[in-house]
Amino acid sequence: MKKIALTITVLLGALSASNATAFDGDVNAGKEKSATCAACHGPDGNAPVNIYPKLAGQHPDYILKQLKDLKLGMTSGGKEGRMDPVMSAMAMPLSEQDMADLAAYFSSLNMSEGATPKDVVEVGKKLYKSGDASRGIPSCTACHGPRGNGSSLAKFPKISFQHPEYIKSQLEKFRDGTRNNDLNGMMSDIASKLTDDDIEVLSKYLGGLH
Repeated sequence: MKKIALTITVLLGALSASNATAFDGDVNAGKEKSATCAACHGPDGNAPVNIYPKLAGQHPDYILKQLKDLKLGMTSGGKEGRMDPVMSAMAMPLSEQDMADLAAYFSSLNMSEGATPKDVVEVGKKLYKSGDASRGIPSCTACHGPRGNGSSLAKFPKISFQHPEYIKSQLEKFRDGTRNNDLNGMMSDIASKLTDDDIEVLSKYLGGLH
């Protein structure tokens, strides 16, 4: 908890800085460059297959960070950044301007709405908003907000309306260490304390959170 509290404190200081990305992305240029992305993420950024994330409406700074991390994962042989067999390879030929343009384009689109199954609403809401102090699990709202909108400046992603199957897979990767490009290991630390049931409930709850 101290680790998470310290990180949030540091972030609050950093948020006073400029919110501009390293490169100004161009929406129209990003649209032209997104043709290859459509196969998995959909022409409108709403992935038709639920194992892939919806990119529509996601914060541009977060998309940009992930693309940079995915490319770094490939160039470093998985020692740095984020390594994904498919996406790291796709990110390799992209320049930082390409990444900024793609981020600008996908963030300009509207994410499709999802739904939360009634049987997980009560438990999911409690875990998301209050965490579980007895197990050292903080509230998810501290970083992702009460509506799951995240923060562009802090590069915390929008997670509401995201495919539950994708959220589940990422929480499992954070838990087992196959994904570790989170700030100061916050998500890895939190996910390590989540049970399979916790992950299932949170993933489904977030699908319809608004």
